[in-house]
Amino acid sequence: MSIAVHSLDPQQLKIWLMAAGKRDAAAFRALYDASSSKLFGFALRILHKRELAEEILQESYVAIWNNAANYQSHLAAPMTWMATIVRNKAFDHLRRTDAVVEIDAQQFDGDVMNALQDPQATPIEALQMSGDAKALAWCMSALEGAHRQVVALAYFHDLSHSEVAAQLKLPIGTVKTWIRRSLDKLRVCLARREQA
Repeated sequence: MSIAVHSLDPQQLKIWLMAAGKRDAAAFRALYDASSSKLFGFALRILHKRELAEEILQESYVAIWNNAANYQSHLAAPMTWMATIVRNKAFDHLRRTDAVVEIDAQQFDGDVMNALQDPQATPIEALQMSGDAKALAWCMSALEGAHRQVVALAYFHDLSHSEVAAQLKLPIGTVKTWIRRSLDKLRVCLARREQA
């Protein structure tokens, strides 16, 4: 069976991602082959320049390789998680070039869904990806504004706790507490939506 058949199968992507977290280079290559064209399209949609999108995609896959062991399937589908990394890297580039960067959970959900549309995906696969992304966006929107911003900077923009604290001019302890509490709320929210 070719990789293309499984290219958007969330279960297969999850298996490859988990194996990559254990430093399985062959699984990472399969993950790359299955997902890179979609993620490149996503980067290109944000950056509008092919060379920049290629550069950001490369940086993103380095981050995916380095963070695969931290992937938590109960928080996001594999493509949603990887698209978030691409989005973070693209926005980091835009921020470095003084472009306007905004955090908007609804826009993020829409961008992820548009980037991941696949005419060959089965309705079940499309529904699964859509449901995971919408659940995450909905749960993010339920967080208090300041807490949502702290989580978004830490996870959507890949900033460290100290970088978030510096950017928002908050004590590091406050940032850590807000992130911990917000992640707990997200877990509970996602679990409830999964049971519904």
